[in-house]
Order: sequence, then C-alpha cells, then structure tokens
Amino acid sequence: MKVNLSDQIPIFIQIADMIKDAVVEGVIQEGEQIPSTTELSDFYSINRATAQKGVGILVDEGIVEKRRGIGVFVAPQARSKLLKDRMKDFSETYIQSLVEEAKRLEMSKEELLKRVSEYYEDH
Repeated sequence: MKVNLSDQIPIFIQIADMIKDAVVEGVIQEGEQIPSTTELSDFYSINRATAQKGVGILVDEGIVEKRRGIGVFVAPQARSKLLKDRMKDFSETYIQSLVEEAKRLEMSKEELLKRVSEYYEDH
C-alpha cells in the first residue's frame, strides 16, 4: 500500500483514498483489520492526527468500523458500496462528457458504442 504522498491533495484524504483503493482491489478484505493510525503515521512519516483524520473519513462513510480496544476493520459490504459510488462518479465524470462530445460530433449512439467496444477490446 506504499505510495508517494502528493503535495496537491491533503494527506488525510490520500490516506483514506489509499485504504479505499485497497478495499476495492481486494488487498484488504471486508472484516479485515486495517493498519492502525500509529502504523500509518510511522509508515508514511506523518503526524498521527493526520492518519486519524483519514481513518475518520472512512468511519464517517461507513467503509470501516471501530471496535473498541481491538482496532478498525473493513465494514461488511464496504467493497460493494465503494464500487457503487465509483461507478456513479465514473458516469458523472467520464460518460457524461463522452456522450456530450459524441453529440457535438453528431455521432450516433451506435457509432459511439461501437468505438467504445472496439477500444475496450483492444486495451
């Protein structure tokens, strides 16, 4: 899960996003414990409060749940929730602009689907 932290995005958001990515990719499974805030702060050489803020985002979103005295664990259905949220974001970010541009180019729905299908198969 080690990556280089960027100066462009707040570190606590990057920590939350890295854990979300690990859940989506199956690196961390539902019911599995995530690294503690101490482990995260040591591993990334960041302030423990920053790591706590990142984990707090995940708790607030229902992706992880705290178990008093034991740790923080990936919540049941966290992966499906993340996938659903990402599909919605994908549609709003990519598909919407793709369809708008296709319409500006007067491309038919069939032509657009054909091009997407061909690209998908080739990559």
